[in-house]
Amino acid sequence: MSTSIPGFETRSFEVADGVELHAAVGGEGPAVVLLHGFPQTHLMWRHVAPLLARHYTVVCPDLRGYGASSKPEAVTEDTYSKRTMAADIVRLADALGFDRFALVGHDRGAHVAFRAGLDHPDRISRLGILDIVPTLDTWNVLHGVSAAVAFHLYLMAQPPGLPEQMIAGSADAFFGHFLDAWSTSSDAIPADVRAEYLRACRNAVPSITADYRATATVDIEHDQADLDVGNRLSMPVTVVQQDWGRQLGFDAEAIWRPWITDLQHFTTQAGHFMAEEAPEDIATLILDLMKR
Repeated sequence: MSTSIPGFETRSFEVADGVELHAAVGGEGPAVVLLHGFPQTHLMWRHVAPLLARHYTVVCPDLRGYGASSKPEAVTEDTYSKRTMAADIVRLADALGFDRFALVGHDRGAHVAFRAGLDHPDRISRLGILDIVPTLDTWNVLHGVSAAVAFHLYLMAQPPGLPEQMIAGSADAFFGHFLDAWSTSSDAIPADVRAEYLRACRNAVPSITADYRATATVDIEHDQADLDVGNRLSMPVTVVQQDWGRQLGFDAEAIWRPWITDLQHFTTQAGHFMAEEAPEDIATLILDLMKR
């Protein structure tokens, strides 16, 4: 299969010394940047992006450490902090000539988008968040046996060495587990797309692990610092989630409200991979966000 989105041009953009982001770009007009989740690449937007490109310039990068983008060695905890990864996206927008842009992220990309909104409010016009709660709150709501659903967070939070060895030793089974467990539709991720996701993840075990390890260290520190001073997302924000707060015993919308001044919160019957299971619904929500 093609490793990009039909009708989109693929390019690489230098966003830091020795770091390039691979991105698919299509459409015309104001910019909307779409950030993928785990264990995926920018291909997760293959259905949504063309719908948005009828009205906007749509930019779908592979995050630092994922897909065809650079995978620098994690020499410090900041190499894969969401602050660093958010700065990559701002520099990507710079390279494309956009001073302000809308940003929508899913899963890992949603954590990057959240941090970008807090760190660069002058650059982000609107923010879309798909199926997460903030990093700080993620750890706070996981407890007891219900936390088993997030076993990978605890595995990749361990010091370097063992997690990478364990995951690399059975990479397709590890990453494939999440593609199966988190989907409610067997048709959402066809075999060729699944094979591309697994290939990309297989070649990125150290960087993916470093991204998750940052979630258990420096990313928490950054969230806590913002919470302590009352820093909130000031732009219009749409959050779309499965109703997994009910299963884990918390109110997801209530968790988001202290972080956001202008929130619209929705739940979906689609699974975690909602942009692939219900792309028209997700595209409509993003288009509605752009009108706010």
